[in-house]
Amino acid sequence: MAESVESAEPAEPAESGSTEETGGATAAGKGRRRIGVLLVVAVLAFLIDLGSKLLVVARLENHAAIKVIGDVVTFQVIRNSGAAFGIGQALTVVFTMIASAVIVVIWRIARRLYSLPWAIALGLLLGGALGNLTDRLFRAPGVFRGHVVDFISVQHFAVFNLADSAIVCGGILVVLLSFRGSNPDGTVHQPVEKKEK
Repeated sequence: MAESVESAEPAEPAESGSTEETGGATAAGKGRRRIGVLLVVAVLAFLIDLGSKLLVVARLENHAAIKVIGDVVTFQVIRNSGAAFGIGQALTVVFTMIASAVIVVIWRIARRLYSLPWAIALGLLLGGALGNLTDRLFRAPGVFRGHVVDFISVQHFAVFNLADSAIVCGGILVVLLSFRGSNPDGTVHQPVEKKEK
C-alpha cells in the first residue's frame, strides 16, 4: 500500500506579527496611511488661524490693546513683514519661498505616512505654514510681500499668531518623535549594537 510522501521543505516564518530589522529600523505592520489625519489637522489649524486673524483685524486693529492677563498677555494687532521677533523684515519674499518649500516637503513625506503622531505633527506644521503663507500672498502691500497678522503679545517675548503656535507645537512634536526613534512611515529606528570582538 503506497503512502503519500510529503516533500520536506523549510517552513517559512509567519508574516503576521513579524518584524524586520534593516539598518537598525524595526518595521512593524504599517496599517493604514494617515494622510486623512494630516489633512484634517492641517485644515483645522488653518481655519482657526484664518478666523482669528479676520476677527482681530475687524475688531482690534487701530484700537487700544486688550489686556488678557494683566500686562503679561495682551491682544494687539501688528503687521509683521519679517519672522518672529521682527527678524528679517526686508526678507518677506524669502520667507514666502521658505513657507512654500516647507509645504512641498511635508506633502512629499505624506505619501509614506503611516504614523498617527507624525500625522498630527505634520498637520500642525502644514496648517501653520499655510496660515502665514496666506497672509504673505493676499495681504498688503502685495503678493509675496504681504505682512503677517500677529496679535498675541506676551510681555518680554514676541508678538505672534495661532499659525506660529501650530508651527511651534508641530516642531516640538517632530523633535520628540525623532528622539524616540519614530519614523513617519511607522517604523521605529533602533541603534545598531556593535558586536563584541
